[in-house]
Formats: sequence, structure tokens, C-alpha cells
Amino acid sequence: MPRSSQPDPDAVRFGAILRRERLARGWTIVKLARRSGMHHQYLGVVEAGGNIPSLSTILEVCEVLGADAGAMIREVAEARKMPKAKTS
Repeated sequence: MPRSSQPDPDAVRFGAILRRERLARGWTIVKLARRSGMHHQYLGVVEAGGNIPSLSTILEVCEVLGADAGAMIREVAEARKMPKAKTS
């Protein structure tokens, strides 16, 4: 089955949260990649919402950042409850 042309909304939300957490620490994506053992291009795709990261990936980047993985996932879950904007 071909990939969807529309990014997954949860992946976009998680990517934005990950970027916010990384930038709050003053880290570049390269620094996060080096510390997590992941490729910087992959992390860029995750931050852009172009990939749904595995649980292992989420836990690893959160551990490296010193971020609360549960809080980040709850933030994504809460955003899902928000009313969707109408498109006309």
C-alpha cells in the first residue's frame, strides 16, 4: 500500500513537542542525534512529523533529553481531544 500523502496528525504533534523540548535545552538536532545514537536526518523527519517513531525511539530521545515521556505522550493525547478546525 502506498504511503499517505498526508502526515499523521499525532506524528506531527509529537514531532513539534520533541523539537520544543530539544530547543528548550539549546541543543541542535545533531547534538541530540549524537547523544541518542540516532541519525540526525531521521530525527529531523520525526520532528517534521514525517515518521511515527517507535516506542523505543520515544523512550530513548526522552531519556537523553531528560524529558518525561509520559508527559509528552499525554500532551499528544490531549491535543487529539481538541476540536478539529473546519476546512471550507
